[in-house]
Amino acid sequence: MGLGKRLPEFITGSSANKFTVTAAAAFIALSLVLIATVCSPISYFPLKFALSGSTPPEQTCESREQRSSYLKHRTPELPPYLLSKLQAYERRHRRCGPLSESFNTTSPLGTHNDSAGGDCKFVVYTPSQGLGNRILGLTSTFLFALLTDRVLLVDFSADMGELFCEPFPNSTWLLPGNFPFKSDLYGGWFRDVYSYGKLLEKKSPSSSSPWNSTLLQIFLDDKYSEYDKLFFKDENQGFLEKIPWLVLISDGYFIPCLFQMQTFRSELEKLFPNNKSTVFHQLGNYLLAPSNQAWSLITKFYDAHLAKAEQRIGIQIRVFDPQATPTPVVMKQILSCTETRRILPRSRQSNETSKVYQASHEETQQSYKSSHNMKAWADMYLLSMSDVLVTSGMSTFGYVAAGIGGVRPWIVTFPDPKDHPDVPGWAAVCERAVNVEPCFHFPPWFAYPDEQGTASGGAGLVNRCEDVPWGLKLVDGLNKTEL
Repeated sequence: MGLGKRLPEFITGSSANKFTVTAAAAFIALSLVLIATVCSPISYFPLKFALSGSTPPEQTCESREQRSSYLKHRTPELPPYLLSKLQAYERRHRRCGPLSESFNTTSPLGTHNDSAGGDCKFVVYTPSQGLGNRILGLTSTFLFALLTDRVLLVDFSADMGELFCEPFPNSTWLLPGNFPFKSDLYGGWFRDVYSYGKLLEKKSPSSSSPWNSTLLQIFLDDKYSEYDKLFFKDENQGFLEKIPWLVLISDGYFIPCLFQMQTFRSELEKLFPNNKSTVFHQLGNYLLAPSNQAWSLITKFYDAHLAKAEQRIGIQIRVFDPQATPTPVVMKQILSCTETRRILPRSRQSNETSKVYQASHEETQQSYKSSHNMKAWADMYLLSMSDVLVTSGMSTFGYVAAGIGGVRPWIVTFPDPKDHPDVPGWAAVCERAVNVEPCFHFPPWFAYPDEQGTASGGAGLVNRCEDVPWGLKLVDGLNKTEL
């Protein structure tokens, strides 16, 4: 979610005689017992730039060359069909993207025949809400681009421009500064004129309306209307396929709804044939490599405090309502979770020591400050390097950390008194996530599961989220009782 207070995240780790804890919030060094464990050698899927084998002319990306030695959890190989699809996408992006000759003749204000350089089609991602939300919306939009043979361009403002390496070889994903309406893509008037949901609401478009346009907006923000949600109806995809330029605004992980659509299901089955519970992990690691500046922050902190630890425990804390759940209450909930689940032991008698480290001290979310987002991205990535991860329910920040690292987190949620009448008011529910997939907080009404908890359109692959009962996530045909 994009609202609320974000306390700095923390990670813990242990060396031969030390247990280190990298902490969020105002955590002090603690003397705690923890049994040290040694990680065994692991293998990783390719994370280098350009699956097609090219190198970018404009920069090197240090994180792509180095991050496999920092991410601790085993990562499955990319499925062969997904690998070939990404290679084909890179060629299309190079042929159609902003550095290509065809892009110079492209205009979203032209006609269907001359606006997109022949068979080139585009989707422009416009971020919304906090950085966690933006990363989830961006990754979802990239999968939509893969499924519809579009080129992904991003409308990053200054607060996001320095976070990531360029993902595609010999090209750029940045929307050119002279793009028509660039400063108005999130504005009210642009939505009134170009929104697909608004056009559906009018029902009877005139010849002067943008129905015959080459540019439409897809509005999937959490404030989207019932008409905007019709984007997820199969019968509307045929029309959208003909529009060369789509501007997509999203603040959430809408991939579960793509899996429910008959239009995309067979292709998704080929892209992710064996494991739908690592979709974000695979796409996020391909698309989102920390920039050299961000990577420097990450590695300096890691090497200084965590590199020699045998076990690292990351704890991400998010306070959405400080009045309902003050910081001391949240601290008590987190400690209760870590002790009862034996993440941190109850006993405090040991010859070993524990340390708590705090990477950032931002305290509140400041989504439109570049320095804040840089620190937030570094925090997410440091958390993803944990061996064990505890996250706050509903937090997209925690979703990104778990998904990038492939770390199945323990989620701290607030109990419903109806379901947990014996739980004290201050207490929280602490349960293990079924997988590392993020939750889509605001799916359309027609996507919700049936009484058995399974969404009929998702063929058993979509279920309600552990931390957000009204949300949906990919579960790969499993439910929580099977894990």
